[in-house]
Amino acid sequence: MLFDNPVSEAKGLWSGSDVSELTFRSWDRLRATAGRVAAGLAEAGVVPGDSVAILAGPADNVAVAIQAIWMRGAVFTMLHQPTPRMNLETWLADTRAVIEMLGARLVVAGEPFTDSVRDLDLGASIAVIEELAERTETIEHVTTTENDIAVLQLTSGTTGVPKAVAISYGNLYQNHAALAARMGFTSDDVGIGWLPLYHDMGMIGLLVTPMLAQATTVITSPVAFLKNPLSWAEMISRFGGNFTAAPNFAYAVLARRLRRAPEGAYDLSSVRIAVNGAEVVDEAALLEFLDVAGRFGFRAEALMPAYGMAEATLAVAFADADAHYSVDVIDSERAEGEGVVDRASVEKSWTLMRLGTPVPGIELKVVDGAGVRLPADHIGEILIRGDAVARRYLLPDGYVTAVDSEGWLATGDLGYLTEADETVVTGRKKDIIIVSGRNIAPTTVERAAANVAGVRSGGVAALAVRLPGMAREGIAVIAESDHAEDAEQCEQVRKEVARAVYDDIGIAPVVVTIVHKGALPKTPSGKLRRSTAASLIPS
Repeated sequence: MLFDNPVSEAKGLWSGSDVSELTFRSWDRLRATAGRVAAGLAEAGVVPGDSVAILAGPADNVAVAIQAIWMRGAVFTMLHQPTPRMNLETWLADTRAVIEMLGARLVVAGEPFTDSVRDLDLGASIAVIEELAERTETIEHVTTTENDIAVLQLTSGTTGVPKAVAISYGNLYQNHAALAARMGFTSDDVGIGWLPLYHDMGMIGLLVTPMLAQATTVITSPVAFLKNPLSWAEMISRFGGNFTAAPNFAYAVLARRLRRAPEGAYDLSSVRIAVNGAEVVDEAALLEFLDVAGRFGFRAEALMPAYGMAEATLAVAFADADAHYSVDVIDSERAEGEGVVDRASVEKSWTLMRLGTPVPGIELKVVDGAGVRLPADHIGEILIRGDAVARRYLLPDGYVTAVDSEGWLATGDLGYLTEADETVVTGRKKDIIIVSGRNIAPTTVERAAANVAGVRSGGVAALAVRLPGMAREGIAVIAESDHAEDAEQCEQVRKEVARAVYDDIGIAPVVVTIVHKGALPKTPSGKLRRSTAASLIPS
């Protein structure tokens, strides 16, 4: 599909490590460069079906590497990139493990990692994108089928023991068609993003989808956003961006910066779709964002809470374009005790985001512990199937089946479908805290704790714990705070967190631990690693 269709000379990719350094390369220019790189890969012995890893920063280098690898009929994997705060020995050990699992013939490296990895033993040969691109000869693409693997996408929690989703060309094309149908995405759209390209929302949503559509996309780095969150708004204003995507925390961060910005500093009126996904969508953050962003022309209908995962290539359930998002307010005690959604009697309320209906080509059902399909408004495990759903995982010991005999993939997410077939996610099956017969989602506890003054936004983890002398599990809360080093203030925050949790769910945590900024372990995509966080609780 990609190589058989016309390539645009006018549209393409703006990329750079910072918004002030963005440069443009049209899709036809990127394709021509990819042809030269593909010739270099062929000379290096890359043949159809081979696995090739990519370690590069700027999106234009990544786009060239992807196309060159696909021209050879090979499979690409974006490696997780080292960061300044990361232990390099740990990163190297994890990267070697990934490359060994992939059986990668080659690591294609580019700036800013070229010099730092040349002398490292990654377990595979290293080729430099910029050097391969200097070749004069080019090469034609190898023909592939829809069943051939195109991407081995590392899962969000991949650290130590690697795991990759085997995404085929057929999966990619079906996901692309679903996004085009649900969002109306066309070649006239302009994407804006800063998400890491080793994560599926960044790679598939902001790079591969525009590349397949031959639409313009603008991609800078996560570091650029974290250093200056307003750079996101600046890119939208500068390029008239109408499609963007980010996790919930990013909208909260941008809202705080926009609140201090002068009138007319940014123009967000061009945004048609702003996807919010990859982590729990919190309505309080959305309301704060809409309150502030509206001053700069942002329309509430553009905000699109969504449900996706690498196993579905990207999209599972999205709201309709131009539809205002909606929430469910349900009785938390009935939900936790009986697994039933009750909107009529709300003694203890639980506000949940409705994440839209399954996108075209995706089926979704909710089942109980025995695998029996549940009716609407009953909470169970979410299963999906469809042509965009990957059929296999790659593990260190080889490929394993990801779906059952009927093609259903168990997501590990808990939730329910409304009568209108809208998807609502209530939590992760493995993270549920069971106390006094209630199935408590950790996000409920985390939201209560996050409202306490002194607790850092996005810096709370709740998990089940059984301390010495306890007959059954209780709730543990770990909260990041700028007051962690001040014993008196730390104790005050701890007490207020315990009180806030009790007031909200009627159960007091058995332990509240206050830690410093950045102490909570997270996956490379920013999701909490709750099980690992347990090590922060004093024994």
